[in-house]
Amino acid sequence: MIDLHYWPTPNGHKITLFLEEAGLPYRLVPVNIAKGAQFEPDFLAIAPNNRMPAIVDHAPADGGAPQSVFESGAILLYLAGKTGQFMPADPRGRVTVTEWLMWQMGGLGPMLGQNHHFNRYAPEKIPYAIDRYVRETSRLYGVLNKQLEGRPFIAGDYSIADMACYPWIVPHEVQGQTLSDYPHLQRWFDAIAARPATIAAYARGKEISNNEIADDEARKILFGQGTR
Repeated sequence: MIDLHYWPTPNGHKITLFLEEAGLPYRLVPVNIAKGAQFEPDFLAIAPNNRMPAIVDHAPADGGAPQSVFESGAILLYLAGKTGQFMPADPRGRVTVTEWLMWQMGGLGPMLGQNHHFNRYAPEKIPYAIDRYVRETSRLYGVLNKQLEGRPFIAGDYSIADMACYPWIVPHEVQGQTLSDYPHLQRWFDAIAARPATIAAYARGKEISNNEIADDEARKILFGQGTR
């Protein structure tokens, strides 16, 4: 029913988490971002920002032609609308989930992504950049820890907000973080890690790649992109 154009990164994992939880049939279409598959014309036709993930739904709700969706947050919203799952029915609950989804898209993901880049992949170790993004990561972890105090999940019930945030917390050690410093966050993290759908989603990713960036050529492809 759904083609998921995917590579096992945090943004890719968001979508397999949803699909496994919802029990939707899907087919993984690998997009090897270290070899430039994200620039292939067929992929750009559905993902003009040359970033995965993207989906093609071959059975959209309107019964029409296949529907493509790019950007992980938009995909989660689309799938929640399609299935009626992992998004509250009440308007206030929907606002809360949407707020935290946007928080992840605008803050947690980009800032932790920069943390990964300067800590792991930058050809030159720049102490200012590393310190700046590790500190911002700590701040964001603190925000999420506070939100989770007294709640099992970010917005109460398990939702697309949790699916969006969890994959970015998985590499916490690389980000210079210790989960025990954030007890509510650690409890939440452990609960999601133990879910059968989470285990299945990450297993699908391991079938494709360990996601290591192996050489300088791969780094040029990933980090050397300009307007063209």
